[in-house]
Amino acid sequence: MFDNTCKFLAENFSTDFANWLLGEPITLTELSPKELLLEPIRADALILLQSDDKILHLEFQTQPDADIPFRMLDYRVRGYRRFPQKEMHQVVIYLNQTNSQLVYQNAFSLTRTRHEFEVIRLWEQPAELFLRNPGLLPFAVLSSTENPENVLNQVAREINEISDKRTQSNVAASTAILASLVLDKDFIKRVLRSDIMRESPMYQEILQEGRAEGREEGRAETLQQVAINLINTGMTLEQVARVTGLSVEELRILQREKGE
Repeated sequence: MFDNTCKFLAENFSTDFANWLLGEPITLTELSPKELLLEPIRADALILLQSDDKILHLEFQTQPDADIPFRMLDYRVRGYRRFPQKEMHQVVIYLNQTNSQLVYQNAFSLTRTRHEFEVIRLWEQPAELFLRNPGLLPFAVLSSTENPENVLNQVAREINEISDKRTQSNVAASTAILASLVLDKDFIKRVLRSDIMRESPMYQEILQEGRAEGREEGRAETLQQVAINLINTGMTLEQVARVTGLSVEELRILQREKGE
């Protein structure tokens, strides 16, 4: 849900993001990871945007990830292979405050190889930075503040000033979703008008995807339990793999996790 929200904001308010991260309000268009020749590496929210001479590579992370430095190098090389003439600006944006040192890593180092990228920890950023553009408003409550409730009230006032109703509803819905990382949902409902959020196509789409993911997770858990039950009957991993469609390696991992 948080991943899809960040992706929606970056793709639909790309000028606001360019103004924030590149220092110039240029128009950026979506660049599919598949255009970089290889399949994308799994990320919380991977976004590639481009202009005539720049590529903006964004990764939003809700949790620290030790694989981030290599991922940034990998995509930089892919970007150069596909667009050698374009400058590539890479930014990792962490949403959740944490004491993990992983969120301070801004380089990948290997023998005779070093690649650097930018890291932004939202909880260290001033709230005012996100109150200037509608596409950045949802991030304000995650910024450096001792009173996120007050910041949410400020954001709500800014949202009420947005004249375009579609934009208003999408920004309100995005704000509600991201604010749930740090604020009580009942408080969010009191501050943000639910009728505006319900009008957001993005909000409805995310809710539907969330329900679908929940059903999929339920099916996966059921399949895993069936696999464990079959293993407990004495079937070999190869036999269980043929019945369930899970790989033998997945079954070994499942065995270890379940303590079998």
